[in-house]
Amino acid sequence: MPTFARIRVRALAKINLDLRILNKRPDGYHELRTIFQTVSLADTLEIEFERGRTRIEIKSDLNISGNIIEKAAHRALEATGRTGRVGFVLQKRIPLGGGLGGGSSNAAAVLLGLPALVGKTLPLPKLIELASELGSDVPFFLLGGAALGLGRGTELYPLPEPPARPALIVCPEIHSSTAEAYAALGRKESPSPPAGIVNNFQQLVWASARGLETGGPAFENDFEEVVFRRHPQLKSIQRKLLRQGAAEARMSGSGSSIFGIFEDRALRDRAAEAFRSSQENSPRLRVYPVTMVSRSRYHALWRRQLAAFGKWTLWPPRDQYAK
Repeated sequence: MPTFARIRVRALAKINLDLRILNKRPDGYHELRTIFQTVSLADTLEIEFERGRTRIEIKSDLNISGNIIEKAAHRALEATGRTGRVGFVLQKRIPLGGGLGGGSSNAAAVLLGLPALVGKTLPLPKLIELASELGSDVPFFLLGGAALGLGRGTELYPLPEPPARPALIVCPEIHSSTAEAYAALGRKESPSPPAGIVNNFQQLVWASARGLETGGPAFENDFEEVVFRRHPQLKSIQRKLLRQGAAEARMSGSGSSIFGIFEDRALRDRAAEAFRSSQENSPRLRVYPVTMVSRSRYHALWRRQLAAFGKWTLWPPRDQYAK
């Protein structure tokens, strides 16, 4: 077990290519069907571990005391049976409250990185258990790529790797409340999901099985109707992305980020410039040109990031000799 270790990792964002809200469950969560996709926009997280008494220290431009990073660190230490000082330096680039999973990705980065630092990696079932306790999106970031999310989003299945298409994420300074969006949808508690929504989603997934190609059934996000009614500017951004040549344009999660998927980088970059140079939008827009990141690229990124602590032939990173 190392006395002191340090690592610097990139925690990638996600978009929801498709999102259906089915019914409210007896446990208070909503039954979902969604398609997750990792993208190249990322926060940077430095993690250091020093043996001794357990304490968690976080440095960031944001006031994040008691946040999901700290919770993830405590759970990772408990699961590995280690104690010590864990220090974090977080550089945020993924917008807060944009539906891009920045906090969830940070938490997953802790669950993947900290066990490697302390010299005791964890099996996937245990990691998923810990991740599910932290948040519905956290388990996805243990795996990355394109994935089908069921239940409250924690039951995950791989989808075919899509092409590394360029995309543009546009995020206005608008706070879209997830709780208010769920309330506005007004889904009732039911023992089974509505068949119509499920059948429509199945059609989309089967039609998209050859790499999430555009041109088939359109992606949807059930939150858009209620969120766009409250924040019309988001609908305007979506329309502008389509006018600029996006093959698909949707809101991610419950907002407020809107993404457009483009056929080539040049078209995407022209759209980015159009948004940056526009003076008609208020409040200010943040514009992020990104690329979709496949599962294989996501795993390769993490293997490089953890290379100093072992040769990770298995995924998630774990001791290949452990039983």
